[in-house]
Amino acid sequence: MVYFFLTTILLSGSVFAETVLVKAARYLDVTGGKLVSPAVLVVEGERIQSVNPATAARTDRVVDLGDATLLPGLMDVHTHLVYDIEGDWVNEPVKETVADLALRGARNAKRTLLAGFTTVRDLGARGFADVSLMHAIDRGFVEGPRIIPAGHALSITGGHCDVTGFAPGIAETGPHEGVADGVAEVLKAVRYQVKHGAKVIKICATAGVLSFEGPVGALQFSEEELHAAAVEAHRHGLKIAAHAHGTEGIIAAARAGIDSIEHNSIMTEEAARIIQEQGAFVTPNLYLNDAIDLDALPPIVRAKEEYLQPLVGESYRRALAMHLKIAFGTDAGVYPHGDNAKEFGYQVEMGQTPLGAIRSATTVAAELLGVEDRGRIEAGLLADVIAVDGNPLENIRELEHVTFVMKGGEIFKN
Repeated sequence: MVYFFLTTILLSGSVFAETVLVKAARYLDVTGGKLVSPAVLVVEGERIQSVNPATAARTDRVVDLGDATLLPGLMDVHTHLVYDIEGDWVNEPVKETVADLALRGARNAKRTLLAGFTTVRDLGARGFADVSLMHAIDRGFVEGPRIIPAGHALSITGGHCDVTGFAPGIAETGPHEGVADGVAEVLKAVRYQVKHGAKVIKICATAGVLSFEGPVGALQFSEEELHAAAVEAHRHGLKIAAHAHGTEGIIAAARAGIDSIEHNSIMTEEAARIIQEQGAFVTPNLYLNDAIDLDALPPIVRAKEEYLQPLVGESYRRALAMHLKIAFGTDAGVYPHGDNAKEFGYQVEMGQTPLGAIRSATTVAAELLGVEDRGRIEAGLLADVIAVDGNPLENIRELEHVTFVMKGGEIFKN
């Protein structure tokens, strides 16, 4: 009888779920695009029970934030939590273990969460360190955002997401590590990432910046290989993201059925039209072009970065003009983690509205990630809530100074 009673309590955790009343001067209705005053959220367990209830609710705690603005927790759909451009980062693959990566990731995850980002998509980590970090956060071992991990990013041999620059025989990899040539190996690489916990697939359609292979933006995977990866990811119920700087690779990735085009640095009008026709998302990264430490880059890498910088803004403005679905992604790790919100200011400076920028990190990001339980402040959704002192619709840079962070009903910053 005692066993039955205890089991019943454990299976119905809501019996003892704490009810928290969060009060502020206003909250942002992201869908309606307006501020609503006042803001009274009743949070029970990990979810929002009600918003501005007509009658007083029973509560265990009251958190009064005063003259603050509540927003849904932000989402960054392109991070690399276990990496940093610091120290001897070029030789990291042969000097550090996966444990080193995971421990660094724990530090960076906390910085990201405290900056107001309650969900991130982590697009590529050696040794499934991002999957381990996801598990550690989910189990409460470390503090951090909800993570959608990719495992190893897929690359052709010697391509952007392969380990290049070392002598033959050093850090050689294959499909298990994402390095694949031809459709058969691509399928094996996708399936292996899924087997070991990937919740999204990342494929490097073109050459990149922080690697030592050929011209930046050159097409690497064929459209046939990209299509095979997309079909296989979708077969497993996962989205797939393509690293793509150059125009040819952007077009090939969109035609192949890739869900999001990452970086999207050299997007022509033709490429934008194809992306629009395919219904794909784009994830530009604007802030990093100013934030990246050029002096920390080897000469060949620096030259590629400097070549792309003026083209990134042009592509972003074209995405706005073509009304493409723009998701918020920063490539955090290329610049210090925790500075993710600085991306918003760059979006607005290049023509985005403050509301559009916020939607890119809430409702648009949620649509891309396929998560319907977050991105808005509404009853029944996850209690992922942040606060800032001012009005982000008037000054988007208020989001760089988050004063309150709640994730799943738990307060991490106040």
